[in-house]
Amino acid sequence: MAALPAAPAAAADSIAVDAKPIRQFRSGSDTSRFGALAFVGGFEFRSGDWRLHGLSAIRLQNGGRAFLAVTDSGSWILGAIDRDASASPIGLSDVEIAPLTGLDGAPMSGKIAADAESLALSGDRAIVGFERRHRIFSYPLPEPMTARPRNVPLPVPRKELRSNRGLEALAASPPDSPLAGAVIAVAERSIDPAGNLFAGIFGGRENGVFKVRRDAEWDVSDATFLPSGDLLLLERRYQGWLSGLGIRIRRIAGGTIRPDALVDGPVIFSADLSDEIDNMEGIDAWTDAAGETRLTLVSDDNGSIFQRNLILEFRLVEDGLEAAPSN
Repeated sequence: MAALPAAPAAAADSIAVDAKPIRQFRSGSDTSRFGALAFVGGFEFRSGDWRLHGLSAIRLQNGGRAFLAVTDSGSWILGAIDRDASASPIGLSDVEIAPLTGLDGAPMSGKIAADAESLALSGDRAIVGFERRHRIFSYPLPEPMTARPRNVPLPVPRKELRSNRGLEALAASPPDSPLAGAVIAVAERSIDPAGNLFAGIFGGRENGVFKVRRDAEWDVSDATFLPSGDLLLLERRYQGWLSGLGIRIRRIAGGTIRPDALVDGPVIFSADLSDEIDNMEGIDAWTDAAGETRLTLVSDDNGSIFQRNLILEFRLVEDGLEAAPSN
């Protein structure tokens, strides 16, 4: 069968982004320690370009200086994170935006087709997960917006994925970890009869479905692996503004993740509206120049004037592995 002709590459547009630094994570408090995390810094950001909204996943590169992100309206966003003398994040520069393309090489259009919710970087590929129309695409790096993607078979049976509660998290494990570079996918709220979340392993030595224990009030929004091979799950709780918005992070031992397993782990961090949070959708772990593990979180403002785009950064404190109070 003849190869399909290559579609013209979608042009990336440069956009201006304004930022407002966040110096304190908890309003009116100089406290920097929160569970197993220490707040480093952050900022609120906005742009006159309407496409800069709905960030659902972010991955950092080059020691925290560069980033690649996807939005739930079908865009790639890439650029640099500006840092002050202490390496705290203070803003964004060199930001570009381009449409995600489908298997035909054409830009995606419409929320159902373009609802990108997760992103993993694995070797020379950027892997993007979509919900509503459940699928996973793999794009070549370093310029994923310029080439036609490949389809990746779903690691969880399609019949088990709910329409708007599908594969919300993708994360690539370290090559020298128990999963040996495999990628995991975790559903937001697609559950089995026992109430556990569907999840899957693919691209590794042992592939298959596993489950994550779910607390009824909490939904998975993203995941990342630590250098040790342990998995961090970012979760959120929203029951209306009167009941409050909350986020938390669970740490799951990497050695427990395997086909047919049911995994769980302690809560190492939690926050609510007394802290500088919004609808936190993305998390990534990376190693800074001092050799310490940092976590970067990004929010999805849902295109609402009442919500904010945030980037928050924390340092993982290894002596804080005990469970943090759950909100």
